[in-house]
Amino acid sequence: MAILSDRDIKKYLKEGLIVINPLDDFEHQIQPSSVDLKIGSEFKTFQIISKPCIDPKDQIDIDSYMQSFHIGENESFIIHPGEFALATTLEKVHVPNNLVARVEGRSSMGRLGITMHVTAGFIDPGFQGNITLEISNIGKMPVALYPGQRVCQIVFETMTSPSEIPYGHPSRNSKYMGQTRPESSRIKNDYEIKENKI
Repeated sequence: MAILSDRDIKKYLKEGLIVINPLDDFEHQIQPSSVDLKIGSEFKTFQIISKPCIDPKDQIDIDSYMQSFHIGENESFIIHPGEFALATTLEKVHVPNNLVARVEGRSSMGRLGITMHVTAGFIDPGFQGNITLEISNIGKMPVALYPGQRVCQIVFETMTSPSEIPYGHPSRNSKYMGQTRPESSRIKNDYEIKENKI
């Protein structure tokens, strides 16, 4: 696998093979080997509930455990130490079938104690939609996040060949294809849970 350089990212964007929309700050968002992405205005956090745990086999919609927030212009979302939140990229992304992408936090955010992805930063070939960000504050101070702020970066890598069955293919259980808002876990739709294999 090879990471696309800024030269190749620009080429793929120009040819419409990679789509990032809107990309309204081309000069500042395209980095030497990645593209900075901005955070949107919708956030979700877990509410305190009386259940002892979140059970993936429970058929209750996990979204019902979450509270949604819409942050207005010039307002901020404050993420406190130890807190976890979902947000989404402002940009809609389309990854072609011959590339895979990863979302990484920006160094400037990491130095504030803010992680943008702990385990789920992998974007499959064929994915289309806004990327849900899983944000944690591992620092000791609350941090303000502003809609439109560059908080993460997307890196594109070539594959040995185009994917035979890309994300979004009708035969795949592509639970997050086409998402436009922060999406709660849809783990209850995993085949091993739906088919009672565990």
